[in-house]
Amino acid sequence: MLDRDTSALRAELETNLFGPLAMASAFADQIGEQSGAIVNVASVLAWAPFGASYSVSKAALWSATDSMRLELAPRGVQVVGVYVGLVDTEMAAFSDRPKSAPAEVIRQVLDGVESGADEVLADEFTRQIRAQLGKLIHER
Repeated sequence: MLDRDTSALRAELETNLFGPLAMASAFADQIGEQSGAIVNVASVLAWAPFGASYSVSKAALWSATDSMRLELAPRGVQVVGVYVGLVDTEMAAFSDRPKSAPAEVIRQVLDGVESGADEVLADEFTRQIRAQLGKLIHER
């Protein structure tokens, strides 16, 4: 990430930050008219920086999601951040670690939207990291 060549970081930010911001901007009015929701899928790596540029981009999405929520709430748009570790998809095929079933993540997201949740913490590892977040900041 601290290389002089910032192309990897820029590519991650394009996908994981600017893409969701552009989608929200393009559709916020129509979503508000339907009392709908924007769901941003971030990652536990927003809080546990193990992936350099990927973690930076997901942390930026975490912040952007919170900002979107504040900005769009008066327009009737719910904004939900989804935080999860590995999901059993091709993207996670590189790892033998435990993975969440996609259908279970979707069920939790739909339940979160229905209940008006701000965040969905879709696996136990993510819930543990989130619970420790405040403690980690105060220990520094």
